[in-house]
Amino acid sequence: MPSKPLTKAQLVTKLAKDLDMTKVQVNGFLDHLNKVAVTETKKAGQFTLPGFGKLVKSHRKARMGRNPQTGEAIKIPAKTVVKFRVAKACKDSVVPPKKK
Repeated sequence: MPSKPLTKAQLVTKLAKDLDMTKVQVNGFLDHLNKVAVTETKKAGQFTLPGFGKLVKSHRKARMGRNPQTGEAIKIPAKTVVKFRVAKACKDSVVPPKKK
């Protein structure tokens, strides 16, 4: 059974201990990284964290869908979404590729 994911406070504590920094410094860094990621994704359409993955802004076309309660066809409007694509190196280290 997998363990619970780290909370932000637990992550800050772990990074501060591992990097010999204060929790305030680590917290400030994470907040600033978040701001930069959001700003760059809005402006350039993508933000890459090398070895980890990338945020990509993508446009979804309008499409037809179904109301699950009534089965009635409904029109779903076009919209812009943000997707996260995991880097191959990160994916392969977490879930090793299958042997052929």
